[in-house]
Amino acid sequence: MTERTWFITGINSGFGRQLSEQILAGGGRVAGTVRRAGSVDDLKGQYGDALWVGYADVTDAAQIRSVVDAAFAALGPIDAVVANAGYGLFGAAEEFTDTQVEQQISTNLLGSIWTVRAALPHLRAQAGGRIIQFSSVAGLIANAGGSIYHASKWGVEGFAEALAEEVAPFGIEVTIVAPGGARTSFAHGSLQLAEPMTAYDGTPASFLRVLKDGNIPIIGDPAKMAATVIATLDQDPAPLRLVLGSDSYAGIVSQLQERLAQILPQQDSAARTDADD
Repeated sequence: MTERTWFITGINSGFGRQLSEQILAGGGRVAGTVRRAGSVDDLKGQYGDALWVGYADVTDAAQIRSVVDAAFAALGPIDAVVANAGYGLFGAAEEFTDTQVEQQISTNLLGSIWTVRAALPHLRAQAGGRIIQFSSVAGLIANAGGSIYHASKWGVEGFAEALAEEVAPFGIEVTIVAPGGARTSFAHGSLQLAEPMTAYDGTPASFLRVLKDGNIPIIGDPAKMAATVIATLDQDPAPLRLVLGSDSYAGIVSQLQERLAQILPQQDSAARTDADD
């Protein structure tokens, strides 16, 4: 891996941590954000000036813009901007509090938008770069018990896909990453469950309540996934979508096939709603 400079949100755990460790070990530089002081002191002690750390809550647009500006000033040009910070919220739509819903959308969707918008002036000024947007298999499929999480990730997908067309004239490329289940801290540290309502006991929406118990097998190797993401920086052109995990691939293909099966028979009825002229 050639030496490159990355900006990554949420480097204290999960994919952000995996990416940072591998990039730094390979001789690259990382500008990363954390919310809690001291959470990456071990990496800082090991890699010194190769790791630049900024403290930011991605839900605060002004704060993340300030940190992005400072990172580009300190380490620019930056080759890749990774919108990674996020968490999972699961339960039936009715079970969440309003605050839980707002926080999920603010972190997973708005946090990505604020990060990318803050980076774009810098990427345009340097005439190129890569935006790597972490989505999920949940950004392309939908299951009961994940309505609000799906809403945040489907929003990310739409934002990033449209963005790719907008920024291509400036030499900026976009890759949307869709991992399946990974053996990170997600299921125990970055996952929240709604307070269950007895009305949903035994219904499809209650299925994901067992996530925190570890009763659902998780097959994804986060180190392999991070290495695959890093390797895409050498791909030209950049892949618009990167699917990680056989579970992600199978789930996405199955749901896309189901949607086509629902939509294709409607060709004639859809056309009948066109204006006569």
